[in-house]
Amino acid sequence: MDTHTPMRTEAGSRGHDLRHHGDAEVRDDGAALVDLAVNVRADTPPVWLREHVAASLSSLAAYPDGRAARVAVAARHGLPVERVLLTAGAAEAFVLLARALKVRWPVVVHPQFTEPEAALRDAGHSVGRVLLRASDGFRLDPAAVPEEADLVVVGNPTNPTSVLHPAEVLARLARPGRTLVVDEAFMDAVPGEREALAGRTDVPGLVVLRSLTKTWGLAGLRIGYVLAAPETVAELERAQPLWPVSTPALAAAEACVAPRALAEAAHAAHRVAADRAHLIAGLGEFAGAGLRVVEPAEGPFVLVRLPDATAVRGRLRGLGFAVRRGDTFPGLGEEWLRLAVRDRGTSDAFLRALGRATAAAS
Repeated sequence: MDTHTPMRTEAGSRGHDLRHHGDAEVRDDGAALVDLAVNVRADTPPVWLREHVAASLSSLAAYPDGRAARVAVAARHGLPVERVLLTAGAAEAFVLLARALKVRWPVVVHPQFTEPEAALRDAGHSVGRVLLRASDGFRLDPAAVPEEADLVVVGNPTNPTSVLHPAEVLARLARPGRTLVVDEAFMDAVPGEREALAGRTDVPGLVVLRSLTKTWGLAGLRIGYVLAAPETVAELERAQPLWPVSTPALAAAEACVAPRALAEAAHAAHRVAADRAHLIAGLGEFAGAGLRVVEPAEGPFVLVRLPDATAVRGRLRGLGFAVRRGDTFPGLGEEWLRLAVRDRGTSDAFLRALGRATAAAS
């Protein structure tokens, strides 16, 4: 169904595999493929960060102490420490929100990262969906979200569409009695982090999630954080197990919000933007084959629509490239693929392979 109309859906009624993620494309027989399926930045973590994390291993005999990392994250966003909760990746935050908050009717704006809905369903909630339309560029109309929704989840920039919603449009979703969850896992890949809500305290019910695994290549370490009102942070913290974030992950968190790291991340964001523009320009050569790119793209990945995409994806695997299937995202179908942005050499090699894959389809 391709509509703005919000829908109540029961668990499993839409047939999407909400637990499928990009890493599935590069496991087992896909391990040797060039990875355009996972959105972790290539060539990370940098040497200085690996060395910093390694130095923390001498402290493993002690229980983790997250106070310094929590203070560092708070300072990075100009917030009091009571507004910060460190988590084992953003995925843990979705589970905490689903289990700890008293929610009557949560609504997830799709297409987007599927883990929030999966966590809500696992916690016993019936989840409503708002499906954004390709014909509108997957742009959000706040009026599409039902007034009675008391928890709303939206990504910004959104995975997999790479759409960056204006901050003020998202802020219009805030209501008394509503928790507004904005997943900003990829915001540090946007130059200047424009449209970020992290650090805002004037939006009622706002919960912002951040991940340090994407830009810094720490998916195996699991580190992220929540920014929210102190009472929300306290409620989520009560639902966490003891010592939820490991000592190496805490060391990484403190390092990744330091001025040096922020400067490096800002530089990387501009490089990603340039590499993305190069990839999109190359993809434009396939317009005659029916390929369309969702634009403007603002994340470290692009979403494309391509006839016979399932077969093309299979041929790309045979040519050495893994891309992310799109049909596991509510609101998308088998004709969609997500492509991670890589350096120009990798993108050029991929585009040559795509040429062969699409030629075989004709």
